[in-house]
Amino acid sequence: MGTALSTSWASLPSIAEFFPPTPAAYTTVLTIFQYFPVSSMFNIPGQVAWCAMEIVGPINLLYNLSQTTPSLTELPAINQLVATLYCVHYANRAVISPFFSAPSMSPIHIFVMVSAMGFNWLNSFCLAGWLSGYEIPISGFRTNGAEALVSSSMSSDSLSLVQILPFVGTALFIIGMAGNIYSETALFRFRREEAEKRVGKKSDDKAPAGGVNKFHKVYVIPPAKGVFRSILYPHYVFEWLEWTGFALAGVVVFPLSLSTKVGTATSAAVAPPLRPAPWIIPAAWAADRLGVPLPLPAVLFAINAVANMLPHARWGRKWYVEKFGEKGVAGRGAVVPWCEWM
Repeated sequence: MGTALSTSWASLPSIAEFFPPTPAAYTTVLTIFQYFPVSSMFNIPGQVAWCAMEIVGPINLLYNLSQTTPSLTELPAINQLVATLYCVHYANRAVISPFFSAPSMSPIHIFVMVSAMGFNWLNSFCLAGWLSGYEIPISGFRTNGAEALVSSSMSSDSLSLVQILPFVGTALFIIGMAGNIYSETALFRFRREEAEKRVGKKSDDKAPAGGVNKFHKVYVIPPAKGVFRSILYPHYVFEWLEWTGFALAGVVVFPLSLSTKVGTATSAAVAPPLRPAPWIIPAAWAADRLGVPLPLPAVLFAINAVANMLPHARWGRKWYVEKFGEKGVAGRGAVVPWCEWM
């Protein structure tokens, strides 16, 4: 099997042959593209696909933490707390939301499902390494977790920023998660009410056939009140608040070198230096100035959440305008109050 794969891989054209394409590269791409019509058949039921996409994260996180030294049960309490916050969020996203809250979910293409599973695997893998206590030196910045935590523990006169941030972060996480669930539940309620209203207006001979989900393809625009008064996607904003709190709570995640249960594993605590991406530099700079550890995987998670959801929110606002008109949108922004382009 391995020999066959190696032979097939070696026979592929080089990258340079695709820009511009040589006849061999053209044949390769054409061979692949001819099978794309078949891929349209691979739509997975929405609830099943959504559960599979989201459940990967907590399963992978818990598996990795159970296999490291020290294990999950031996880690410091703050590391366990941060892992618990992550798993609680995804228990809601993977099980409660699709199977108990959402009135219906459209089928999801297998490519979308696999892509989301890949993201959640990468995210949970990075979080597992961080929660296991691996320190990552960042090129050009101090951001030393062990150093900052030791210095903060020695200042007994007053609470330091490192000691305060976890409480603030946990509170923000709880508020964000509660707001996210409340907003989504409200949207699901609006869909149910609209579906019931439509069914009530139909005569008996036009009623949905048995087995047809009456909530399928029922879309409504949330009324401009409560959390929807000034924005259309408060559930996104609350989730961003949630992961911001998650990162703040993770400021005191213990590096492996500080754990009393590590033994001879301390030498594996420090990883090779990381060259930061441009969007990480402001967070690394702020951590250095404030003298706090940088919870890099949690910060990356928060950045990814905004980067992934913001385009969806902007597209969603445009869709609301096209379907319900400017009057229905009532001047609301997607995620910024009363901002038409954001």
